[in-house]
Amino acid sequence: MNHHDKPLTLLGDLSAADFLAHYWQQKPLLIRGAFPDFISPIEADELAGLACEPGVEARLVEEEGPDGPWQVSQGPFDDATFERLPETNWSLLVQAVDHYVPAVAALMDEFDFLPRWRLDDVMISYAPPGGNVGPHIDQYDVFLLQASGHRRWQLGGKLTEDAPIIQGIDLRILKDFNVEPDSDWVLDPGDMLYLPPGWAHHGVSQSDDCMTISIGFRAPSADEAITSYADYLGEQLPASQRYSDAGMAPPEQTGEIDDAAVERMRQLIISTLDNPTQLAQWFGRVMTQPKYIDQVVPLETPLTETALVAQLQEGEPLYPMPGSRFAWRSDASGITLFADGDGHACSKALAQRVADNTPLYADDLELEGAAALFTQLVNTGSLGFMSDEEGDDDQEH
Repeated sequence: MNHHDKPLTLLGDLSAADFLAHYWQQKPLLIRGAFPDFISPIEADELAGLACEPGVEARLVEEEGPDGPWQVSQGPFDDATFERLPETNWSLLVQAVDHYVPAVAALMDEFDFLPRWRLDDVMISYAPPGGNVGPHIDQYDVFLLQASGHRRWQLGGKLTEDAPIIQGIDLRILKDFNVEPDSDWVLDPGDMLYLPPGWAHHGVSQSDDCMTISIGFRAPSADEAITSYADYLGEQLPASQRYSDAGMAPPEQTGEIDDAAVERMRQLIISTLDNPTQLAQWFGRVMTQPKYIDQVVPLETPLTETALVAQLQEGEPLYPMPGSRFAWRSDASGITLFADGDGHACSKALAQRVADNTPLYADDLELEGAAALFTQLVNTGSLGFMSDEEGDDDQEH
C-alpha cells in the first residue's frame, strides 16, 4: 500500500485516489479536523506587516469604505491605513505568503497527493467580525483552511462564469446568491473546505478575528494556452513552412475561398500544432513560470562551478529560492528538468532530485551533471545559498 492509497486525515480519511476520483474538480468537500490541533504559521500582525512591504501583492476590501461600498485598495499599506479601519466588516488579503514565510511554504508539502506544479500559491486573509469579500466564484481549485478564529462558509452551487455580478464595484460579487441545502458551516481552526472551480461561495468572519489560508491551484485557460503555445512554436518554425496548394483544381469562382482551400489551411495548422514533444516542452515551461515576472532574479556576478562545489562541500546546502517552481518530464526526446519557465536536459535522477524541492547537499554532487546544473540554476536565480541563520530557520520549519 503506497502513501496515496492510505486514508489521509487531510482529506477526511479519504484516500488520495478516492478524493481525486470523486471530488477533485467535481464537488466540494468539508473536512473537519483536517489539521488536528492546528496552530497558525503566521500571526495577524505579521500578515499586516507583509501587506506594508513593497512588492507584496495585498488588497484591502472594505464593505463600507470611505469612498463607497465594497472599496478595494491595493497595497503596500502603512500603519495609518490600519489605524483608520473600523472594528468590523473589512478584509485584508495577501497573496503568495508562501514566498515570504517558510512555515507557510511548508504547508504545500501536505498536498503532495497532487502534482506540485499544479499548485499556484498560498493566499492568507485576515478579517475582524463581519469581514468578507462577498459571494463569488473562482475559476480555480482551492483548499480553504481555517487558521485562527471562525468563518462561516455558505455554498451556492456551481455557476457559469457569466453569472450576473453587481456592477460599479471592483469586486466580482454575485448579484444572486442562493445557499444550497446542507452547505452552511462554521469552520474552526484546522477545519478545511475544498472547492472546485466555478462553485459559488461566501465566507464571513464570525464573532472573533479570523484568518483563512487559501491554497490555490493554477490551470491555464484555453485562450491563454492556445496563444502561448502558438507563440512558443512560432519561434521555432522556419519561415519557409507555408500554406501550399499544389495540384488544386481550377476555381469555379475566382473570388471564392472554397472548402478545399480551408481544409488545406486547417491541415497546415493542425499538423503544425499536433507535436506532442513540443507541446510537453511548452507545458513544462508554462507550468513552472514564476507567479511574478520579477521573482526569479539572476545573480549579478555569476558563481563559478568551482566556487559552488566548494560551498556545498563546506556543508552549506542549496535551497530552492522562494517562489521558484520545478517539474520534470521524460519522453522519447529525453529527460527535461523545468525550472522557472526554462528547460534543462539532464539525467532522470538529477531532474527528480531538484524537483523534490528540498535542500541540496554535497552528496548530491555525485549525480551526473549535478555541479554544472546547480551552478546554472544558482546563476539564473532558481537555487541559492543562504546565511547559516536563515538556513537553520528554514530547516526547523
